[in-house]
Amino acid sequence: MYISIQHFLEKGIEKLKEVEKAFLTNPTDMASFVLGITEEVHKLGLDMIKETLEFMDDEIRKDSKRKESWYVERSDNKCLTTSLGDVRFRKTYYQNKTTGEYEYLLDRLLEIDSHERLTEDAEAKMLQEVVEAPYHKAGEETSLQSSISKQTVKNKIHKLEFPKYNVERDKKVVDYLYIDADEDHVHLQFRETKGDLEVDGNNRKNNCVLSKIVYVYEGIEKESPESKRHKLIEPHYFCGVYDGSDNQALWDEVYAYLDATYDLEKVKKIYLNADGGAWIKSGKNRIAGITYVLDEFHLNKYILRATSHMLDSQGDAAKAIKDTIKDGTKADFEVLVDEILEYVDTEACTKRILETKEYILSNWMAAKIRLRDRETVIGSSTECHVSHVLSSRMSSRPMGWSRTGCDKMSHLRAYYMNKGDMLELVRCQPKVLAKAAGSESDYEVLSMAQIRASEKNENYDIGKYYETLQASVENDIIARQFGLRRTVRNLL
Repeated sequence: MYISIQHFLEKGIEKLKEVEKAFLTNPTDMASFVLGITEEVHKLGLDMIKETLEFMDDEIRKDSKRKESWYVERSDNKCLTTSLGDVRFRKTYYQNKTTGEYEYLLDRLLEIDSHERLTEDAEAKMLQEVVEAPYHKAGEETSLQSSISKQTVKNKIHKLEFPKYNVERDKKVVDYLYIDADEDHVHLQFRETKGDLEVDGNNRKNNCVLSKIVYVYEGIEKESPESKRHKLIEPHYFCGVYDGSDNQALWDEVYAYLDATYDLEKVKKIYLNADGGAWIKSGKNRIAGITYVLDEFHLNKYILRATSHMLDSQGDAAKAIKDTIKDGTKADFEVLVDEILEYVDTEACTKRILETKEYILSNWMAAKIRLRDRETVIGSSTECHVSHVLSSRMSSRPMGWSRTGCDKMSHLRAYYMNKGDMLELVRCQPKVLAKAAGSESDYEVLSMAQIRASEKNENYDIGKYYETLQASVENDIIARQFGLRRTVRNLL
């Protein structure tokens, strides 16, 4: 690192002076001034990383214990893509004296796979980009001066593992909790392998998969005292492709979060807002004490379908249906529907009314609770959340996914919405490091304490030179201050 700093003190600062001088000559060109500084500082950063990695490799190479069990095979030039740019450096390839196997011992110290080309910071930057942008765009934005292929981005996404929720604080006490659930219909290019999509008798591909979303929150509040907009209080999201028996795993995850975060014995009621889907209703069997409520959007949608043909009387008919659901019985509702059918003269309209009748009767208590318990039941926001959390990235524009890609991206979107740290996500990924086989006395790579001690000694050797340069820079800064004042006076 010290050679890089020396080079910067000798050469880099001179270039920075030139950049500054050009800006003072032409103060309107702020962009060139900023870019010029950025370029020099950027070079310094890459040089420091390169030098530090090579210094660590040299320390391993010089170590006497290493010489007892490993031969030096050769030195290779390697490249790591960091968020700052590509770092090209030299590292040593060794052969084990006992087993004959080969390994880069520097990789063992860094705890990276020998084939890894992406540092953790770059991978975190990639995830931060890909959660909102296509694979190729995320690859371009991963590093300041380089990019990675969309295939590499895809491979990283497909291998992601997400941590289970773990809370380390006292459980919260609230009166009511709310769970909203819905799904997004995502188009597939294939499920597991290309060409495996089934085609029906009408030559239509079965290329849709459900990306499910469940979110838990404590209620709603205004975004600001004067705002008409509302926001959820402490929302937490769960997303993914949960088919068949996997659906139970989704609700088990929801319960685990609830149990870890809240004192459930003191919660008066948990409301489940949904559209009546079977996979959503099954949540009642996995989490005790849930009260299922039909979400307002779908209730109003079906009522409108049944009354839209009534023109000026539509509002009165819709109110009559809601009043009957709220205060009446199923028999009362069926009588009302029969009365509405008397004013219908088309088969399509009849079909819509009968569909509404079937939908409301199959969700009768959920619809009744929605209209009756206005003080504690709040409006569902599933439609906008499906759009914001899932559709905006996965289905609002023409694109195709694999089942694995859809599932991983859904989980990543939930992680992002839960304000998860992308770097922490990268660091918690399981690492499969191929440790070279050897005897019990196999070489243990140098500790960081040993490397720091060696670095300190090296710094001492160049200390006088470094102090001389530092004094020179301080004197130069004083001289430049007087020069800058003269330049500004001339400009004015």
